[in-house]
Amino acid sequence: MRPLTDEETKIFFEKLTKYIGENVKLLIDRPDGAYCFRLHKDRVFYVSEKLLKHAVSVERDHLISIGTCFGKFTKTRKFRLHITALDYVAPYAQYKIWVKPTAEQQFLYGNHIMKSGLGRISESTAKYQGVVVYNMADVPLGFGVAAKATSECRHAEPMAIVCFHQADVGEYIRAEDTLVG
Repeated sequence: MRPLTDEETKIFFEKLTKYIGENVKLLIDRPDGAYCFRLHKDRVFYVSEKLLKHAVSVERDHLISIGTCFGKFTKTRKFRLHITALDYVAPYAQYKIWVKPTAEQQFLYGNHIMKSGLGRISESTAKYQGVVVYNMADVPLGFGVAAKATSECRHAEPMAIVCFHQADVGEYIRAEDTLVG
């Protein structure tokens, strides 16, 4: 496990900023202690420095996971945010999309959100902006990328895609062996 390089840090924070903006600082500067991001086997982990000190005693080959996995770097060095980061990203999300109960299950199966399933959307959401997807009871369901801006959604056809699926809590069941490890 090692700190991220400058290039990795830039790529990682650009992706995180796409979803939570300047609130990235709040993840590191926390009142309950110091936290940091570490890379292990192409995965980025969010871990307290207190726990990190204990992990030093574990051999690198034997360490599977530590802290919370925020995502992984692909072979092309792009960063893909994992659903395991949802609990940390959702409270700081700047742009949100709420889905109707009828579309909630479709999103949890990995499908994009259509205009007919859109409950509401944050004002001034730009096209291709990272969004956190909620159900109508304000429970975070996953991540997406806005396919249309807020103003475009108002006039879109019912079967038009308004949000591209990125990750959802259904992945805990569908891909439990590949999420961490």
